[in-house]
Amino acid sequence: MHQRKSKKILIYFFLLFLVGSINNININNLKFQSVKNINVTGLENEDNSIISKKIKNLKLDNIYLINKKDLKTLIESNNLVEKYFIFKRYPSSLNINIDKTNFLAKISKNGKIYDLASNGKLIENRHSNRQLPFVFGNPEIVEFFNIKKIIDESQISFGEIESLYFFLSKRWDLKLRNNIIIK
Repeated sequence: MHQRKSKKILIYFFLLFLVGSINNININNLKFQSVKNINVTGLENEDNSIISKKIKNLKLDNIYLINKKDLKTLIESNNLVEKYFIFKRYPSSLNINIDKTNFLAKISKNGKIYDLASNGKLIENRHSNRQLPFVFGNPEIVEFFNIKKIIDESQISFGEIESLYFFLSKRWDLKLRNNIIIK
């Protein structure tokens, strides 16, 4: 009985060594497919293609060994991205769904007009036809989000506001679309 167990252990050890050896020819020739399809959705076609081209420039050789840090910084470098989800579709596709940020207000910084987005970033104003409230003064972005939170909790709709005035004393004045000023 003891000899049978030792023979079985010896045979299993030999098979493990044979199959799992580094010098096994089949293991050396094993190649994973590179990422062939990168699908980016959620933004305008132009922005989607820009992100897709930048991801292709990363030269993703293997879907299993994607450098998540590089991919994350590349996607988050686009100011229009609020949230994103990355799905690996094996064996060779990568799907990226992006939630576009919402524009909250217009603000002037250094002589240029920017859109303040819900992700806290300033985006150069490309679409001037939007009806967004204009922020006068020089508030920090955190201060704007504090007043926005107060407005959202009040009975005033943020869409009713025509402009916001920020003073150095950290006071805000709101001018509504019906010309009523709230201090």
